Amino acid sequence: MRRRRFLGYLLAAPTLAVAAEIGGAAVDPDTAEGAIPSPPEPADTYDLSDALTDAAMPTANLITVQVNPDGTASFALPRAEVGQGITTAIGMLIAEELDLPLSKVTVTLADARPELLFNQLTGGSNTIHAMYQPVRTAAAIARARLLATAAAQWGVPVSSLSVKNGVIRSGNGKTASYGSLARAAASDTVRPVTVTPKPESAFTLVGTPQNRVDAHDIVTGKKKFTLDLAVPNAKPTMVCRPPTINGTVRAVRNLAQVRAMPGITDVAVVSTGVAVRGETFGQCIDAVRALQVTWGPGSVDGESDDTVLDKLKAATPPPAVPPVLTKSIDAEFVFAFASNSALETNCAIADVRKDRAEIWSGLKSPITTQEQIAKMLGLPVSAVTVHVTQGGGSFGRKLFGDAALEAAEISHKIGKPVKLMWHRTDDFRHGRAHPMSYSRIRVNYSGANVVSYEQRHASSATDFSHGLGEILTATSAKLPVGELGFSETVFTLSQSVPYNFGATTQTLTEVPLKFHTGSMRNVYSPNVVCARELVVDQLAAKMSQDPVAFRRSFFKDDRFRAVLDKLAQVGQWGRSMPKGTAQGVGFHHEYKSCSAVLVEIDCRPETVNREVRDGVTGPRVTKAVMVVDVGRPINPRGLQAQMMGCISDGIGLALTESLHIADGLPLEGSWDNFFYTRQWNTPTEMQIVVMPTTTGDPGGAGELGVASSLAAVACAYARATGTMPTRFPINHGTLGFDPLPRVPPIPQSPTDGLKYAF
Repeated sequence: MRRRRFLGYLLAAPTLAVAAEIGGAAVDPDTAEGAIPSPPEPADTYDLSDALTDAAMPTANLITVQVNPDGTASFALPRAEVGQGITTAIGMLIAEELDLPLSKVTVTLADARPELLFNQLTGGSNTIHAMYQPVRTAAAIARARLLATAAAQWGVPVSSLSVKNGVIRSGNGKTASYGSLARAAASDTVRPVTVTPKPESAFTLVGTPQNRVDAHDIVTGKKKFTLDLAVPNAKPTMVCRPPTINGTVRAVRNLAQVRAMPGITDVAVVSTGVAVRGETFGQCIDAVRALQVTWGPGSVDGESDDTVLDKLKAATPPPAVPPVLTKSIDAEFVFAFASNSALETNCAIADVRKDRAEIWSGLKSPITTQEQIAKMLGLPVSAVTVHVTQGGGSFGRKLFGDAALEAAEISHKIGKPVKLMWHRTDDFRHGRAHPMSYSRIRVNYSGANVVSYEQRHASSATDFSHGLGEILTATSAKLPVGELGFSETVFTLSQSVPYNFGATTQTLTEVPLKFHTGSMRNVYSPNVVCARELVVDQLAAKMSQDPVAFRRSFFKDDRFRAVLDKLAQVGQWGRSMPKGTAQGVGFHHEYKSCSAVLVEIDCRPETVNREVRDGVTGPRVTKAVMVVDVGRPINPRGLQAQMMGCISDGIGLALTESLHIADGLPLEGSWDNFFYTRQWNTPTEMQIVVMPTTTGDPGGAGELGVASSLAAVACAYARATGTMPTRFPINHGTLGFDPLPRVPPIPQSPTDGLKYAF
């Protein structure tokens, strides 16, 4: 891919517009450049990132870079920006190829485009990996076309021209801005062209740390999210939800009284509960709380942490390899449900008419949502417009268009536009959750070698009904795919042991419980990797080896060793620590990338027992160092920010962050109850090291550091306490809050906020 010529298209448009083709259309291809070895696992040769990238290839030529008369460049990104910084990274790629300042590149989010098929799914840390070449190629074609236009106007060879900051210069002193050439360079027909993108050795912007292009708007409150949009007559709307998951409405006992409440314009029974529309969200909250509803049963009534765990254990097959002439380690691990809730609650705006519908929402699978809404309303897909808005976080939550579907149903039912907001309690109790899981591991070893490694991972079912981003795979996600189900396929293409551990197998078993689940950040990897890395530390101890040296000696790849060596150096691995404190390391590779994390943890009584109002404290991670190799970093500053978030995720999953299931519903009802890593549990020292370019092509980054962070905290805790943890989060047994009632389903809006200000 280094110096290929790529095929693209000049598009018929008023100003210069270009598109790129990749995959089979590329021409002039380059020629491809002690322990018991483990046979390659599927993910070692073809992983989930490959699958998502290949799925996007057939429609990669349908994305367009446009040069405008004002000298700017525009690109409608067919992915969702939910805080991960992809609009900045994509803008950098376009600016690099065009030799434009980054400030002159505008990256917006594309509406749902069914013709893109699988090319509008945001997930699997795949955006940059999949779009790196097509975006660069399109921008390179635009640059070449502008140069050719200037050369023709001036009667000089293209080779005599140069470009800087969007201005073309000739050797005889003539200049022309991109804007002045944008119309002349446009094509009146669609024409194929070939181009060689800029050699990566000539990059001046890509690989340099840049602030996010929307950072100023974020911190000044100017950035607009879904609920900030002013859609005519779209009034605040909320839903009164059942006291159990998937409960149904049997009767509303006081419908007339609620309709008569101040500000309330509409009340309607819908598939998910009872919808209320009013002049303000405060009035909607009052109405939701006032509703008297008789509810039918839910889909998981009576289920609890214990009942789910019993089902997972019963479904997990035993290890297949007996310890014949070897020693063995057997271990079992439990990981609680965890919430997918983002800081932006689930929300959408819908304006449904008889012959059309228009939707606004932060969506990572907008085509699936568009097609589902069209089916629900009985409209052709072309009559449903879905606008993808910038999202305030996701954690996998926005892979599902739950709010958009619900808003469309409500608008259709009452015949008016709605601005739907889920209450925070709705998000935690009826939103998406990462499934509870159970991991059973057996490792057989002899002398200084590992002979076999088996990991049997069981989970309550993960919902993949978004498919690969459109309706066909969304449907097939509910059906077997060959000999593997959709979940098992994702598991197989994402899980790979980085060590030469002899005969290696990892399997997934799912129990079909009807919770609302989804692919939380890094999907299966955090739990799978945490269990594995704890056992790796146990193996190192059995063989009387240092944990870092042990990992080094068994790694399959020199890239992994380089990352771990850098981590040990920067993190001062092995330094003397007080009793009750310790260091721990964790490693993970996925998405053509890898990360290693070193943490220091304080498990001394004075730290564990410290008190914080309305919070769970426990052990504290006092230092975290992460080293990442993503092949080719596009924006190191953005990457560092992502990894900081991954560390916070990992700490929370290890120590405090979980849902407690009782009688089929989470007890948690807000961020106050769900103890994501708080200020009092974040490291006072944190350092992220981005390795220089290794493979040349960008790997995935958004989720890369979660699994390694969780594993590092778990391993540090084991070393500090002398006991390997087996249930996560470690503080799951401490509830730490008084659960909100189930009826009414949401609490009254607070009136004493200043009381809680620090």
